[in-house]
Amino acid sequence: MPELPEVETTRRGIAPHVEGREIVEVIVRQPRLRVPVPGDFSERLVGARIGMLSRRAKYLLLPIEGEGEGEGEGEGAGSLIWHLGMSGSLRIARLGDLPKTHDHIDLVFADGAILRYHDPRRFGFVDWLAGGADCDPRLANLGPEPLSEAFDGERLYRLAQGRRIAVKPFLMDNAVVVGVGNIYASEALFLAGIDPRRAAGRISRERYERLAVAVREVLAAAISQGGTTLRDFVSGTGEPGYFKQRLNVYGRHGQGCRRCNAELRLVTLGQRASVFCPTCQR
Repeated sequence: MPELPEVETTRRGIAPHVEGREIVEVIVRQPRLRVPVPGDFSERLVGARIGMLSRRAKYLLLPIEGEGEGEGEGEGAGSLIWHLGMSGSLRIARLGDLPKTHDHIDLVFADGAILRYHDPRRFGFVDWLAGGADCDPRLANLGPEPLSEAFDGERLYRLAQGRRIAVKPFLMDNAVVVGVGNIYASEALFLAGIDPRRAAGRISRERYERLAVAVREVLAAAISQGGTTLRDFVSGTGEPGYFKQRLNVYGRHGQGCRRCNAELRLVTLGQRASVFCPTCQR
């Protein structure tokens, strides 16, 4: 599943091609996504412009400015909220580029660029967001962004008090901090030297400070490398992510630790596979 670095890579890749551009046509080839495509999708969008793209957790937000033909017309009428699901990607195409199998939605712009949504498994969705992000239940109760000043070790330590849950699923809880999925939680815990099985409430403030730093370091590095391509992910320009080459533990069980050469172990935590080094992580 695309995680925060992949979604941020997508945002950065498509933004120069869509921000400020007028939508002249909307093509929906497959409306049956995880959330059905709104019936008035075309009416709301044709004739409007895309504002400045943003990201909240793993959601992309595309403000719609100007006047479409639907009920949401008018400046600042709302936003599109887009989630890539398990296998989705947003890419930039041009007029004349024939759609491929599983290319479900096109937003066609006046300059000939196309924002094309591809999703083989159809677990992603695009929906209309009429009010602000805080009004939508999918966004209202999310924790802070991990690269923001609101996220630090003190927050992790405070929220962990009395918690028996293992630290890895605790770190992946979107109410604690958003966007730290399976890949990057595994990598951050390795950098911080913390066993992913350890109870969240039995980790010191000092170690949580190290973990917060590790989370930011891992995510920043992944974004700089264009995310991680394990199978489906490509950026908005069709490029794979290269962070896979830098993974220390994720997907490497049975191999030697890059630090100490101990055999990496595989366990299941919160129904997710977790790989760790039994020597470096305690």
